[in-house]
Amino acid sequence: MITQCKGVLQDLQTCGIESLPIDSGDALPLCPVSIEPQSGTLQPGVDCRPETLAEIEAELTDCKRCALCHGRNKLVFGVGNPHAQLVLVGEAPGREEDRQGVPFVGEAGQLLDRILFAMKLDREQVYICNVIKCRPPQNRDPSPEEIASCEPFLQRQLTAIRPRLIVTLGRFAAQTLLRSQEPMGRLRGHWHEYQGIPLMPTYHPAYLLRTPSGKRDVWEDMKQVIHRLREEQ
Repeated sequence: MITQCKGVLQDLQTCGIESLPIDSGDALPLCPVSIEPQSGTLQPGVDCRPETLAEIEAELTDCKRCALCHGRNKLVFGVGNPHAQLVLVGEAPGREEDRQGVPFVGEAGQLLDRILFAMKLDREQVYICNVIKCRPPQNRDPSPEEIASCEPFLQRQLTAIRPRLIVTLGRFAAQTLLRSQEPMGRLRGHWHEYQGIPLMPTYHPAYLLRTPSGKRDVWEDMKQVIHRLREEQ
């Protein structure tokens, strides 16, 4: 049986076919098929099952990858639909988020819920997380070292979710993911990309609490998001 399988794989490689799809109930990535060129033996297969959010979160339990671990109460991983079409990414947890372990639960979170409601969405349909999973002291901007420690986990979250669109909330999240120092006034309202996913920057709900006039701009941004979500269905 093994000899027959090797023969089939060698024939496929001769035809230029380097990967095969897995037939299962879930959509899985293509699994590379490789044969040792000299010995002709099959190489150990790779795990083609995408990791789950629960597995990524478990890896972050008791995380001590940066100094933020010393001051946190709870790590704030993310909440929402693990198969969401839309992911909203903020900066880092605040005081209430650090206390409860859930992103966007304070007054700014209530405003975010109202924005989602206006979009005919709720927290059960989207996924909400932050670039940084632990609260920086006095809510300061995270350092480059803290970003380097945490951003790979955001990337893995996005790989697990596979959303159609990302919305960044606030200056820090937008500038970090886009590797840009452009002000929010220039970034917002225009489509960008992060990890190959279309991204729309908009103002943070906390900013809107201080500057209500920004709500009109945010709604213009969200209308673009709504249109694109409907367009790609």
